[in-house]
Amino acid sequence: MAKTTSAESEAYQNQIRELAKILDETGLSEIEVEENGRKLRVAKTSNVVSYAAPTAAPAPVVGAAAVAAAPIADDYATHPGAVKSPMVGVCYLSPDPKSEMFCKEGDTVGEGDTLLLIEAMKVFNPISAPKSGKVVKILVRDGMPVEYGEPLVIVE
Repeated sequence: MAKTTSAESEAYQNQIRELAKILDETGLSEIEVEENGRKLRVAKTSNVVSYAAPTAAPAPVVGAAAVAAAPIADDYATHPGAVKSPMVGVCYLSPDPKSEMFCKEGDTVGEGDTLLLIEAMKVFNPISAPKSGKVVKILVRDGMPVEYGEPLVIVE
């Protein structure tokens, strides 16, 4: 294994801190990312945040607490117009704090229009409308952490 430089070690530690912060904000018990062939998994067991070094296969999580699903997500998870989160991250409803929201409840959107952004690992990922229709419900708030598969917006 190649020797790790001080800068690489610091970047790795910062990445661990960022993932641990996401765990605390979202109530998740575990998060895993893969970047440039390196896997990093951070898991919360009891009240301690621990991490596993990058490996070829993820290590099993022992003693992870069960995470309660949000009631709002359950209500809309099976809705046919639900636009779900493709990743874990932080949701933003506008391109920057001074700009208008991408869409509001009652707006008509076209297929491919940006509905919101999800920031994951300092990358802002646009979430687009999968079909044309009316935005009937926005289920998230600006700056809210979101989980994979969580319903974000209802488009009918």
